[in-house]
Amino acid sequence: MKTYFFLLVFLISLISVAQNNHIVKTDDGRRVLLKADFTWEYIDAPQAVSSTPKPTVANNPMPKETTNCNLPEDFVEPSLDKKIQSQLKKGRATMSHVKKKVAKEYNCDVSDVTLFEISEIKSKAVYHFCVKGEEVIYKRIGNVIIKKQKFF
Repeated sequence: MKTYFFLLVFLISLISVAQNNHIVKTDDGRRVLLKADFTWEYIDAPQAVSSTPKPTVANNPMPKETTNCNLPEDFVEPSLDKKIQSQLKKGRATMSHVKKKVAKEYNCDVSDVTLFEISEIKSKAVYHFCVKGEEVIYKRIGNVIIKKQKFF
């Protein structure tokens, strides 16, 4: 009897582990089913197609998204928490290390990298930089510094 019980529990757990589909939500609010065989599909019903014509570039020019960070000439970088920066010194994740990494990835000098916004706690942070007139965002988790990527 115990053998049948353990066999049944094993089969049920095997079936539950084998189905590893995930549901995620995109930035625009639609839900997507990510399947185990690396395919995906929308869960929500598709939106109805309107009969009105789409605006053309000549009739209604869409504003381009500018990534220029228009900083004033007398801009001063925000001050950093000295306690957090001293703790990050061992892992080489201080602001000077982050700026060197950004400058290396964008092939420019460290003086061309300007910090204009920061959200920082001991374990993680988000840095907004202006590099060659372009806004870039980096994040730090622990002592690891990576460029923030947009998914979807």
